[in-house]
Amino acid sequence: MGLPEIIILAPLTMMGVGWAVFWHSIGRRARGLGYPTRAAYLRAAPRSDREKRDAADLMLKGLAWCMLGILFSPCVLIGLMPLFYGGRKLAWATMGLGLVDDGDSFGA
Repeated sequence: MGLPEIIILAPLTMMGVGWAVFWHSIGRRARGLGYPTRAAYLRAAPRSDREKRDAADLMLKGLAWCMLGILFSPCVLIGLMPLFYGGRKLAWATMGLGLVDDGDSFGA
């Protein structure tokens, strides 16, 4: 394996490992907070202080990965998902949107 292959495969491997770690940690958080699936956890607005702290933590971790992406470009791709979901959950909590389930409100 030469240098060009290492230059191509190292960022791809790093990105894959980063996504796998993120996916595993989201599943662990979802089970710990009582959500049945990862998707249910990511869709839900935070209701308790623990969930609000978790959303802020998720957003800051995503921001840190994106900032690390200034030095190593694949890190931006790892950090975008936690930055988006954490920021969205934190914004919903700030606006007080965690009081109503999304599935129950069909019309206005």
